Amino acid sequence: MTDRLISIAESLHASIPSTRRVMDSLHELGPDCFSDKSEPLGEIKKIIQSQADEGADFIAVNVDAYGEDDPHKTIEYMREYVKLIKQFGQGVPPCIDSSNDDALVAGLKAWYEDNAQAAVPLINSIKTYNADKLMPLRDKFEYSFIAMLVAEEKGACPGGVDGADELVGLAKQIFDKAIGYGFKPDQIYYDTTVFPLAIDMPMQPGVPSYTHRAFETIRRIKQDPEMAGVHFSLGISNCCRDLPGRKIGICRAYVEKAMEYGLDAGIVNVFHHYGEKPADPQLVELVDAFAAIDGDDPAMTNDAMMKMSQFCSSFRG
Repeated sequence: MTDRLISIAESLHASIPSTRRVMDSLHELGPDCFSDKSEPLGEIKKIIQSQADEGADFIAVNVDAYGEDDPHKTIEYMREYVKLIKQFGQGVPPCIDSSNDDALVAGLKAWYEDNAQAAVPLINSIKTYNADKLMPLRDKFEYSFIAMLVAEEKGACPGGVDGADELVGLAKQIFDKAIGYGFKPDQIYYDTTVFPLAIDMPMQPGVPSYTHRAFETIRRIKQDPEMAGVHFSLGISNCCRDLPGRKIGICRAYVEKAMEYGLDAGIVNVFHHYGEKPADPQLVELVDAFAAIDGDDPAMTNDAMMKMSQFCSSFRG
């Protein structure tokens, strides 16, 4: 088991309702909103500073929600929020998170502007189809990156690649390309995406659960001597989506179990200190039941379904 989870703080994300409200209030103040003192700017400072105080290794920022009608807003806002992380983050580097490649580039440039000796930031994410656009930036800007293990086609759904064999194959492709561009193994973070436990029930025989695929992929990549030194990161909060309660406990159990397979990083709520406090053993058993669904034994699926049913029933009445 990995000793410590590298924490990528998740709270500066426009999809989080409370954060979105503060961002909306800030933007309504006009073109000088990112520099003039105001209550909303103070709230953004608090979000950034408190995560740094809590031990975040990276402070993630995602403003894609503002680019649905105008992609240029994503680029503009990414640049400004990265500057705020530089101003208020006490030296903690950003995780520049966007599905817009131009926003990733803008954030990277903003971090190093007048800040050449800054801590190395993280880019989220690189896929096989945008690697040759983003990796050459390594010549000008030092950075680490999260590599999404998804199908080749742009816009493919997570899990579009069927099994651990294919996911490990994708990882090796990205690894070889990254090393060719000058990246070090420890600057590569893989991510298979996290599927919600509540619906992780294979509908066809012989199909493993997404949790099994994710954990098995972590194990195989972290044990592959050719990729020694790479990291593995997951967006942890997705695992508890649609569950009726104990979401923090489920996340803590998911992290504890995933770390046994080699997980060493995560996009998390840093205030919960995942990977440091022990999880509830019963919740670890629940996560383990889904990790065990390898597609070979129907009894594994039945066991996971029974445990999930019992868990959900405990919140009724």
